[in-house]
Amino acid sequence: MMMKKLLFTFAFLATGIAVVAQENTNDSLSNRTFWDRLSIGGYGELAFSRNFYSDHVSRYSQPEEHKNDPSHGRFDIPHAVIYLGYDFGKGWSFGTEIEFEHGGNGIAYEKEDEEGGEWEQETEKGGEVELEQFWIQKSFDKWANIRIGHIVVPVGLNNAHHEPLNFFTVYRPEGENTILPSTWHQTGVSFWGRYKDFRYEAQFLAGLNADHFTNTGWIHKGHKSPLEFDIANKYGLALRLDNYTVPGLRIGISGYYGHSIGNSYPRNANGVDAEYKGVVAIGSIDFTYNAHNWIVRGQADYGYLGDAEQLKYVYNRLNSKSPYKHSAFVSKNAYAIGIEAGYDIFSQIQYLRNHHQKMYLFGRYEQYNPYASKTKDVDYGYTEVKRLAFGLNYYPVKQVVVKAEYSHRFLKDIYNDEPSFNLGIAYEGWFDLGHKKLAQQEQYDVQKLNERINQLQQQIDELKQKTM
Repeated sequence: MMMKKLLFTFAFLATGIAVVAQENTNDSLSNRTFWDRLSIGGYGELAFSRNFYSDHVSRYSQPEEHKNDPSHGRFDIPHAVIYLGYDFGKGWSFGTEIEFEHGGNGIAYEKEDEEGGEWEQETEKGGEVELEQFWIQKSFDKWANIRIGHIVVPVGLNNAHHEPLNFFTVYRPEGENTILPSTWHQTGVSFWGRYKDFRYEAQFLAGLNADHFTNTGWIHKGHKSPLEFDIANKYGLALRLDNYTVPGLRIGISGYYGHSIGNSYPRNANGVDAEYKGVVAIGSIDFTYNAHNWIVRGQADYGYLGDAEQLKYVYNRLNSKSPYKHSAFVSKNAYAIGIEAGYDIFSQIQYLRNHHQKMYLFGRYEQYNPYASKTKDVDYGYTEVKRLAFGLNYYPVKQVVVKAEYSHRFLKDIYNDEPSFNLGIAYEGWFDLGHKKLAQQEQYDVQKLNERINQLQQQIDELKQKTM
């Protein structure tokens, strides 16, 4: 009888140990399911600039009068971005990206050089706080994913890789940042995937708005809307293909095609708005090489705008009360080319190399012109820019960079060159708080399980002594 009771007790205690272990295992799996599916990250930049040239609105129309104007400085927070994503399971996920530009001050005032320097209140959607991404995705396999929502348009090097650790200069590369939207984000549908050494993406998007095109920025503002919705009277298609066959080298080509005239609100049923399409066509090639302590990046972009000479007469651009009011002509063509190279000089110092610190000595050259064609023989010669920059990028840790740069814009002889000195600090990364919490929880679960096992073992030992 005593033996049966002892065996029953042993079985009960063993079952208790198994239940405790199973309960803790289930708790751990539950936490892993949640925290592993949640993604939190972001990037941000802080910059200081001292510009050794005039900031007067007539510095281009009357360059001789501003040749000796004093320098001027500024602090800025160009971008502060928060990523948030979640994996629902069964291939379903979502992602968001909220960006605060220039401190996130909301509505701001700007001097519009193309409007004779008059003050204008910027009423772009969300002011200086933008929802750059908001999408839901279904993944069927590595090679087949469908993403629907507000997405980044990966045309050009800068848009596809716009985070601050992907360029050496303090500010984003000027050429692409001048002629193309940056970061270019619109609402649409994307099909993307990766097969062997290739990554590909095709997007169907709302069209650009020609009312926002300018002589100094070409289509740069074309993706923005002052309204509570994105206008979609016209549509566009974006494509990108990247190859990774050579170790350390990525080569990409991308392009865009769409109509822009008439993609506005209210839509005018007559005149220029109805008669012309405003075709926008862009082609781009770019590369990144990262190996043997070198990082080299380069890109070339060329754009075409159909019916450019007609934009001056679009109704919304003529209406002085419209947020699209512009009096300058827009170019039929625009281009931007650039290349930068940096060498990690800390790679030659064993102590710093062992502590994973890097210091890139870099140089950059670029040339761009948002007004490459003289529309109706009207010239804005100051838009043609050649720029040389050199400096240092110091990485104390992998996710943080401190930047110092001297930059010099070379303009045509009749204008004054524009030198500047820039300092910046930036970060980029994923915040692993969920996984740290999970690790702590798992450690606590193991400790709790061990304590319970020890308690049960003591009870077994006590029963053994009683039966002896």
